[in-house]
Amino acid sequence: MLAFVVVSHGDFAKGVVSSSYMIFGPQQKVQTVTFDLDEGPAELTQKLTAAVATFDDNDEVLFLVDLWGGSPFNAASRIVAEHTNRMGLITGLNLPMLIEAYTVRDKPINEVIAHLEETGKIGIKHLELLKDSEEDELL
Repeated sequence: MLAFVVVSHGDFAKGVVSSSYMIFGPQQKVQTVTFDLDEGPAELTQKLTAAVATFDDNDEVLFLVDLWGGSPFNAASRIVAEHTNRMGLITGLNLPMLIEAYTVRDKPINEVIAHLEETGKIGIKHLELLKDSEEDELL
C-alpha cells in the first residue's frame, strides 16, 4: 500500500487530511507535516524524516506538497532524490487530489503520480450561472 506524507506551509496539510477523512474515512499510512513560521529548513527536514520513519522500509512513499519551489517542496525533494526507487513527490495539493490518491494507492507510484496530476487539474472548476434571459432561451 502506498504511504503518503502530506506537507504544507502552516496547518493546511492537517486541515486537508482531516477533511479527506470526513469524506473518505480514516486512512492508514498517512502522515502530515507542517512548516511553521518559527522553523527553519533543518527542523522541517527532521519532521519529514520522522514522518517517513513511521512507514515500513519497503513502502513506496508519495509526498503530496502544497507548493512547487517552497521550503516544504525543497526539503521533501531532497529526501525523494535519495530514494528514487520508492519515493515520489507531487505538488498542487488539493482535496480532490488527496481523496483520489486513497482510491489508487494499490497501484505503482509512477502510475499514481500521473493519475493525480490529471485529477488535480480536473478538481479545479468554476461555477457558471445562467442569467434569466439565457435560461429562457434554453427552454
